[in-house]
Amino acid sequence: MKIGDIAPNFILKDETGKDFELYKNLDTQMLLVFYPKDDTPVCSSQLAEYSNNFEEYIKNGIKVVGINAGTVQSHSDFCTKLDIKFPLLADEDKKISRQYDAINFMGITKRLLVVIGTDRKVLWTASTMPLKFVKTKEIVEKVKSLNSKEMT
Repeated sequence: MKIGDIAPNFILKDETGKDFELYKNLDTQMLLVFYPKDDTPVCSSQLAEYSNNFEEYIKNGIKVVGINAGTVQSHSDFCTKLDIKFPLLADEDKKISRQYDAINFMGITKRLLVVIGTDRKVLWTASTMPLKFVKTKEIVEKVKSLNSKEMT
C-alpha cells in the first residue's frame, strides 16, 4: 500500500458483531491501526494510548479503527478490559491485512498505521518494530501537516 493508492474497501465484524464497512465510514479521515494481538503488553499500551487520546483524534477529524486476526469475542473482551473507545475489527482470515500489506514474513499482523482520506486515497502509512508504536501526538501532527499541504 503506497501513498496515493486507493484503499480497498472491506466489511469486517466489529467487537459487537456488527458489520463495519470502510467506505461507508469515510465521512472523515480514517486511521487504520493494524496490530499483532489483543491483550499483549505492547498492543495494550498502544491501543490504550490511542483510546485515552480519543478526543484528540475526533477534534482533528480522524476516526480510529483497530484491525487484527483476533475474533469478535477476543476484541470484545479487550475493549471491555481497556475501555477502548473505537471499533476493533476481526480479520480472522487475514484477507484485509494482506491487502494492506500488514502481515509479516511469519504470517503475523504487523504494527502498521494507514491514514485514508475521504477520497479513499492512502495519505500516510507508518510501520514500527514490534515493541514500539507511534504515539497520538505524532499521528495527529502528521495528519495536520498532510491536511495543510492539501490546502495549498
